[in-house]
Amino acid sequence: MAPAPSSTSSAITLTINGEKYPLSVDHRTTLLDALRERLDLTGTKKGCDQGQCGACTVLVDGRRAVACLQLAVAAEGREITTIEGVADGERLHPVQQAFLDLDGFQCGYCTPGQICSAIAMIEEHAAGWPSAVTDDVRSEAGPPPLTAEEIRERMSGNLCRCGAYVSIVQAVAQAAAVDEEAAA
Repeated sequence: MAPAPSSTSSAITLTINGEKYPLSVDHRTTLLDALRERLDLTGTKKGCDQGQCGACTVLVDGRRAVACLQLAVAAEGREITTIEGVADGERLHPVQQAFLDLDGFQCGYCTPGQICSAIAMIEEHAAGWPSAVTDDVRSEAGPPPLTAEEIRERMSGNLCRCGAYVSIVQAVAQAAAVDEEAAA
C-alpha cells in the first residue's frame, strides 16, 4: 500500500508492461527513477540523466521517450513499455533477436534503450514518417527505403560508447525486414 500523498507528492498508478503499479511519488520524480528505484525495473539504464544519450529510452503509448526527462506523474494513464516488456513470453521481440544475431551490442549498457528506440523507429518508418535524410517527404510517396543512412538518422538519439553502430544498423535493418514480412 502506497503512503498517503503530501503537498509535494501524488498517489499515481503507472501501467508498465501491461501491469498496474500504484505509487506515491514526489512530483519531481522522473519516470526513470520511478522505474529503477521504486519498481526495481532496472533494464532501463541511467546514462547522462540529461536526455542526450538515449540509454533510458522506453515506449510511452508506443512512442519513444527518454525516461530521464519525463516526470512519473505525467506518465499516469499512459501505456509504458520497458525492455522487460518487449518480448512475448519466452519469444524475443524481432529487434532483440536481431541484436543477438548480429552482435548489435558490446558492453550492453545502451542496448535496452537502443532496442526500445528501434522498435518505435521501425513503426514510425512503416507509418511513412520522414526523417531529416528522407528525399521525398510527400505522403503519397510512402515510406522511404530503409537505408543505412535512414536508420542512422532515425537512431541518432541513441549513443553507443562502444561504437557498435555498424552492427546496430544491421540489426535494425534485419528486424525491419522481419516486420515487413509479418505485415505482408
